[in-house]
Amino acid sequence: MKPKHFLDLHLLDGDELRHILDLANGYKRGLNVAGGDKPLDGKCLAMIFEKPSTRTRVSFEVGMVQLGGHPLVLMGENSQLGRGETIADTARVLSRMVDGVMLRTDAHEKLTEMAEYCTIPVINALTDDSHPCQLMADIMTIEEHRGPIAGKVVTWVGDGNNMANSYIHAATRFGFELRLSCPDELMVKDSILDWAANEGGNISIVKDPKLAASGADVVVTDTWVSMGDSDYDRRMELLTPYQVNEGLMAQCANDALFLHCLPAHRGEEVTDAVLDGPNSVVWDEAENRLHAQKGIMVWSMM
Repeated sequence: MKPKHFLDLHLLDGDELRHILDLANGYKRGLNVAGGDKPLDGKCLAMIFEKPSTRTRVSFEVGMVQLGGHPLVLMGENSQLGRGETIADTARVLSRMVDGVMLRTDAHEKLTEMAEYCTIPVINALTDDSHPCQLMADIMTIEEHRGPIAGKVVTWVGDGNNMANSYIHAATRFGFELRLSCPDELMVKDSILDWAANEGGNISIVKDPKLAASGADVVVTDTWVSMGDSDYDRRMELLTPYQVNEGLMAQCANDALFLHCLPAHRGEEVTDAVLDGPNSVVWDEAENRLHAQKGIMVWSMM
């Protein structure tokens, strides 16, 4: 039987993703939605971090404990991966000792290689290409506040990074309209846009951020300089017109939500007035990482 990997949203169909969200919502409400209150009793999740983390580590570690399992944290520099052992060999060893692997890394190819050689579930906790766990928390947050996301208008403003890629996947799988407003130099890859077009996704590119935000139900952004980026000055120059501020939010629907996966660089991609304002749901979004992660772990490891 093939393991149930959680690698990217576009690799799963809408029904499976909706089932994971149902699990997450159930756990948030305190319901025993799958296998009693400790469905992962006796199971161990190896958590490999090659990039720093706050929300990802806390949500997976706390979630695993609450589900009755045991989290095992492996920092890249303190494991044999950091000393040159191949990902394939690490995958073979971990498959004989633990029940699942969570990987937070840089190159997406590391994730796919881990999944290829693991006989246990592998969960993508972030790569340079995508961040599907965050998107599950984002969808959960939007629906808590505004009901079903299908048909809603979501505007992505800023860098066409891994989060933007996952929003394209999510829009196509969950049926919402996505407007991308990014500098040409930082636009998402054509291959991802082509995939969405072939799948019937409602994705548009609107260079003017205020026009992209016009009437939107949700506005989302992310830090302008991600882990591993070295071109700080150039990015600041390109992205300054894409700041989410009061003027941009005024173009949206009156009850539009603001989301950010955090950490936020206040005064860069978003102003204090927006981040701390009445339309911001970033703290609910951060909390929902815990519940979404629990849904993903139960779905993949049971």
